[in-house]
Amino acid sequence: MTSRRPTALIADDEPLLRKSLTRLLAQAWPELEVVAQARNGREAVEQFEARQPDICFLDVHMPGLSGVEAARLIGRRAQLVFVTAYDKYAVQAFEQGALDYLVKPVEPARLADTVARLQERLRVAQPLPEIEALLVRLAAHLHKKAGPEPLRFIRASVGQTLRMISVDEIDYLRSDEKYTLIAWRGDQGKPGEAVIRTPLKELAAQLDSAHFVQVHRSVVVNLRAISHVTRGPNETADIHLKGRAETLPVSRTYLHHFRQM
Repeated sequence: MTSRRPTALIADDEPLLRKSLTRLLAQAWPELEVVAQARNGREAVEQFEARQPDICFLDVHMPGLSGVEAARLIGRRAQLVFVTAYDKYAVQAFEQGALDYLVKPVEPARLADTVARLQERLRVAQPLPEIEALLVRLAAHLHKKAGPEPLRFIRASVGQTLRMISVDEIDYLRSDEKYTLIAWRGDQGKPGEAVIRTPLKELAAQLDSAHFVQVHRSVVVNLRAISHVTRGPNETADIHLKGRAETLPVSRTYLHHFRQM
């Protein structure tokens, strides 16, 4: 076992996230020296070749070369830790492949567990398992997911006015036969409603799945608009919204979104 300080590289296209992870690592593992930082996968590979760190913390989603693609080039020459916003497929793949991963925002307790595993692997000079096949599947998954930008505005007639409703202002969408009701917040946060002809299913496919989830066959809700959720009978629930009196039903099919409540 070498007495030199272990070294690490952090790759993330968000400077604040690089800074945050550096700070958390300093608290969780004071002996670890962050010797390089990178803004994308290509820089990560270049910095790795130049500095040869023991550990690489790689954001999964980076412009150009992704963290997964960078990991394929780095291979088994370093311990790899992937950092990702929650992605069910990616998390399952990491767990099945015995790879370390952190979910944004990084929690100190989870990071402490990762640090303990890394310290043990470095202590016994444990190599990474064969991961090439897993990384190929992950890279293919990321490529498949890359598509058009999520919807940002919805055009709707409100009275005699055509409004451009920002999706960030939408609390929920409800199917109404061939139409869709848009419940949104207008000027100064005042609740408003509009009806458009686009079917809910078509709209839901264009919304950012990180913020909008289907909770009923006829309802899609903005997670940021939720105040709290109460359980109902027969594996159902009701969503209470910020600044709105109405509640939204959660059917059994979609209750998994709120299992931790």
